[in-house]
Amino acid sequence: MTVPHAADEILLGFTRALRAAGVPVTQDRTHGFASAVALLGADDHRATYWAGRATLCAGPDDLERYDQVFHAWFNHRDGLPRPAPSTEASAPLTTDLLGGDDDELAGDDAAGDDPVRAMASRTELLRHRDVGTMSASERRLLTTLFSALHPRLPMRRTARQHAWHRGSVDARRTLRASLRRMGEPADLAWRRRGARPRRVVLLIDVSGSMSSYADALLRLAHRFATTDEGRHVEAFTVGTRLTHITRALRQRDPDRALVAAGDTVPDWSGGTRLGEVMRVFLDRWGARGLARGAVVVVFSDGWERGDTALLGEQMARLHRLAHKVVWVNPHRGKAGYLPVQQGIAAALPHVDDFLAGHTLTTYAELLEVVADA
Repeated sequence: MTVPHAADEILLGFTRALRAAGVPVTQDRTHGFASAVALLGADDHRATYWAGRATLCAGPDDLERYDQVFHAWFNHRDGLPRPAPSTEASAPLTTDLLGGDDDELAGDDAAGDDPVRAMASRTELLRHRDVGTMSASERRLLTTLFSALHPRLPMRRTARQHAWHRGSVDARRTLRASLRRMGEPADLAWRRRGARPRRVVLLIDVSGSMSSYADALLRLAHRFATTDEGRHVEAFTVGTRLTHITRALRQRDPDRALVAAGDTVPDWSGGTRLGEVMRVFLDRWGARGLARGAVVVVFSDGWERGDTALLGEQMARLHRLAHKVVWVNPHRGKAGYLPVQQGIAAALPHVDDFLAGHTLTTYAELLEVVADA
């Protein structure tokens, strides 16, 4: 029988296991959990369960994963009783068990001789891991998961009408059919307005503060650019200048596309002048039709070194031109985040959707928002 860890080490290891399983456990939540357990008593397993559920879960979506990790973590501890059963039934996500030496994703979450055993598959963990905090090996695994993303472009009605089995009456076709029958009544002909893909424009911030997310965002843009309707997608990088990278991203091989885009962009990991760059985009591209009636997606954390008033003016201008403006911020989905940066504060009044963009799951949610625009 092994000697059990000290109670504080076990509790800290449990919070790390939750974080590895995709629950956004912050330092503040960890301190709150430890304080609650110290007040209630670490020997009371039911109190420990409810203390963690109350302090470590950010919302209803975390409860199922919390239950699974709680059972997996404490059931492997000698001398500790089983936790209280959850009030909600939960089906296990298990396909692989994460172990210290057997799985790279366990990383530093393994403590001593007791590995973190979160009941979730490697793929499921990667889908919920923050892209900006991944190791090089995790990023290599993540690149294979981008092939499962299938962007769909939104559709818009065209002025041109075409024959259909229902809709409005096509008087001209109906009359011609009647004349061919020497004036005898003919079946009614129907027509409806056609549909075509709406243009999607992607503006990707490649400044220093976004460098840890740039690779994933470019891979996401590559998925957009190589769809069957990819000719309706345009991609730009923004930083200290604007760079058109659509041609580079249309190469089928994602790694070659990213290398080509990297050779095209001159201002990697530089500063951010969103207002000036947005004005260049609208003057040179947007006002001439590229942004008119399009869905424009801006990927940025909103750190602006230039004039925030200019950014607000240009975002208002963009909002008047575009069909829909979506702003994707990698910090949006993290616990405790508030949109207090001056750039974000200036842009938000002119944004239709403000989304998170730090995990593969949030990228899949973005695809749905774009498709439904």
